[in-house]
Amino acid sequence: MIWNPNKECMSRDEMSALQGKRLHKIVEYVYHNVPFYRHKLQEMDLTPDDIRTIDDIVKLPFTTKKDLRDNYPFGLQAAPQSEIIRIHASSGTTGNPTIVGYTRKDIGVWSECMARCLTAYGVGRDDIFSVAYGYGLFTGGLGAHNGVEMVGASVVPASTGNTEKHAKLIRDLGITGIACTPSYALYLAETMEKIGITKDQIKLRVGAFGAEPWTEKMREEIEERLGLKGFNIYGLSEVMGPSVSYECQLQHGSHINEDHFYPEIINPVTLEPLPKGQQGELVFTTLTKEGMPVIRYRTRDLCSLMAGECECGRTNVRMSPVNGRSDDMLIIRGINVFPSQVESVVLGMKEFAPQYLLIVDRVNNLDTLQIQVELRQEYFTTTFATPAAIEDLLKRLCAKLKSVLSIGADVQLKAPGTLARSQGKSSHVIDNRKLV
Repeated sequence: MIWNPNKECMSRDEMSALQGKRLHKIVEYVYHNVPFYRHKLQEMDLTPDDIRTIDDIVKLPFTTKKDLRDNYPFGLQAAPQSEIIRIHASSGTTGNPTIVGYTRKDIGVWSECMARCLTAYGVGRDDIFSVAYGYGLFTGGLGAHNGVEMVGASVVPASTGNTEKHAKLIRDLGITGIACTPSYALYLAETMEKIGITKDQIKLRVGAFGAEPWTEKMREEIEERLGLKGFNIYGLSEVMGPSVSYECQLQHGSHINEDHFYPEIINPVTLEPLPKGQQGELVFTTLTKEGMPVIRYRTRDLCSLMAGECECGRTNVRMSPVNGRSDDMLIIRGINVFPSQVESVVLGMKEFAPQYLLIVDRVNNLDTLQIQVELRQEYFTTTFATPAAIEDLLKRLCAKLKSVLSIGADVQLKAPGTLARSQGKSSHVIDNRKLV
């Protein structure tokens, strides 16, 4: 089944013509409504009339995470606040989240794109679908929820937590589909085994997994333990949320909803466009978004684009699995974590030296984060550094880190001089997860 054959199966000439019209319109829109983009274009001696076809996109400037941070909270919003009906946020590199506003039309487009994903997975009106992404500022929960409702399936807004109750509902309600992180899917499988729910007692057959890196071995294990077929879903809040791309039944790359999100692959060093099939940094331009459009947004995700019609009948360009990043961002249990966020907390507390280490691992199929922070010599040797004072300092540090990172961590205080130093570029991250 294909949800929208008119858009998912367009010829390349038709798609390019549509993308060109939409690109001109969105550039004109941001030129008149977002001072940041107007100034950028004026600096490059460009006007919207210079952008007529999709090939003209290479004339336009890039947008980065720093641009979003520098324009916090509403500097890149194009629609008036009276037309913004929802606000989501993702983590920022120094504590400020990335604020993304959506108009009613944006929510409709998002739901449509999510419906395309679910239909590709085989979800229909007779399914009961559990959404176990977070329903807070994170886009996963509500993004998937709206798509399930548009398809006409029954949605169970399970969110995260209370996994034993969730497992029982999967059995008792006959839930047939689930959307969550792959690590949570494995945790759910472990919980079911713990409380005695067997695979033959449940009806799960479809899993939509994303928001964190996962491997083919993880896919195989999830499928074996839950008795379903697992599909990749890709998205990011700066562009829309989950549903930017999705696997079909053939699982040979993820189809991009390119009538709404135009993809490019660039060399992350030279910023030059790369041909299809060559790996580089993924860049997206939102062609229809009203609330906060982005022009040539650098995702920092490394992958390649795959041309050619898929045997499923869809003609949309596909992207390969993301196999790395061109920056230092980590994705831990679906949360974006930057070492610079830890640094901002550490440097903001006088008791700590500017020495810290993040150790990421995967234990029992769940990501773990340990943060080691070094005490300053003058605090370590002071008479005020009593066991009670050290315990209080650790509690304050844990609270600040959790507030900034939006994720809990095993925080350890280290004696002065114990963390390794480097004479070259310092490395603050050890990632022990096997992601390849």
